[in-house]
Amino acid sequence: MRLPIHGWVKTSLLDYPGHIASSIFLAYCNFKCPYCHNPDLVLVPPGKEPLCSEEEVIGYLSRYRKGLDGICVSGGEPLLHGGVPEFLRAVRSVGLKVKIDTNGSCPDRLAQILSQGLADYVAMDIKGPLDKMTGITRTSIPADDLKHLVNDSVAILKDNPIDYEFRMTVVPGLHAEEDFDEIGRWLQGSRRFVVQQFRPQHTLDPSYAFVKPFSPRYLEQIALRMKDYFEDCTVRGIG
Repeated sequence: MRLPIHGWVKTSLLDYPGHIASSIFLAYCNFKCPYCHNPDLVLVPPGKEPLCSEEEVIGYLSRYRKGLDGICVSGGEPLLHGGVPEFLRAVRSVGLKVKIDTNGSCPDRLAQILSQGLADYVAMDIKGPLDKMTGITRTSIPADDLKHLVNDSVAILKDNPIDYEFRMTVVPGLHAEEDFDEIGRWLQGSRRFVVQQFRPQHTLDPSYAFVKPFSPRYLEQIALRMKDYFEDCTVRGIG
């Protein structure tokens, strides 16, 4: 199965914490979060040709192996695609680490990848408290089904020795103060939680381009408020 690779940053210092990585971005997502800053990946026109093939990516990774630590597979929602495990096996054959970004809606594929040792790090986006998640993500997945899917992904990561983080982009108008304690209680005991700054540029819902982000100080206060729930709690995107 061909992967819809519609974005590729050949060398990145940002996408895989502490590593030099090549990052690919797969098209399509089952969420339609209004603040998403990758609308060109979510709303890819039918029939649009991918930017490149898996073979091209693997060829690049092989040639520049000495200058890279790993690859980040992002999206969109990359775990929607059945060809991802096969691609990751090819990456493994090159000898690189693998980071996966996911929204948590595909726990079966996540479990498959982890059980086969095909990933080293997973970053899972937390869109909000479970009861608010359907409204925030604007997904067609029924609310009860969505809760089960996301909860299963959380449990898979918490029960696996793999390194991981839960991360949440905090958006004015979508997230309230009481949400953070609810999320903390839900994810309590997890390894790492990252509070991320919202970027009001090129958003899926154009109206969110005019939403003023929370101040860095406010995000730091959120992280301080939540630190007792997690082994590590940090803020990203305010520097």
